[in-house]
Amino acid sequence: MNPVLHLSAQEWLSLFNHFASLSLLAVGGAITTAPDMHRYLVDETHWLSDAQFTSSIALAQAAPGPNILFVALMGWNVGLNAGAGLGGGWTSVALASLGVAVTMLGIMLPSSILTYTATRWAHKHREKIGIRAFKSGMAPIVIALLLATAWLLTVSHNQPARDWPLYVLTALTTLVVWRTKLHMLWLIGLGALLGALGWV
Repeated sequence: MNPVLHLSAQEWLSLFNHFASLSLLAVGGAITTAPDMHRYLVDETHWLSDAQFTSSIALAQAAPGPNILFVALMGWNVGLNAGAGLGGGWTSVALASLGVAVTMLGIMLPSSILTYTATRWAHKHREKIGIRAFKSGMAPIVIALLLATAWLLTVSHNQPARDWPLYVLTALTTLVVWRTKLHMLWLIGLGALLGALGWV
């Protein structure tokens, strides 16, 4: 459990600025910036524990709704740590809510404005060779960022002898997604069932 943090207004602004800068790098979704979020929140500032970080991603991915919710959970946990945890009463709830607002506004505002502006411009000039080349060139960048996030989440376990079934399941799931048209919800359900049975 993290010690109680006392974040200054400057530190809250720094949190907003960091997520705002990541917003402009979130090609392929916010999850692709998770490695840098980990560096900043866990390694550099120590505002989150490694367990809080990975749990935020896992819970948001398992819950229905947009996967950007993991950013809200990270903000919530930073705010809780800035209070006295769940035992801190309304002060902790207020700081946790502030954390959600700061991180979500930071991650969504710049990219939303940029996307709106760039999409209007790109649609108007969609036949230009530069626009088509840009779209083609972004695909490998998105894949690389997703692989970096997957690696970060895998390394956090650091128990390959125990986690080998997860690696096998990941490889099999990748093959099924690549080679078939089976809906992703079936695979998520199967993963949940295997986890509930304790097989992975």
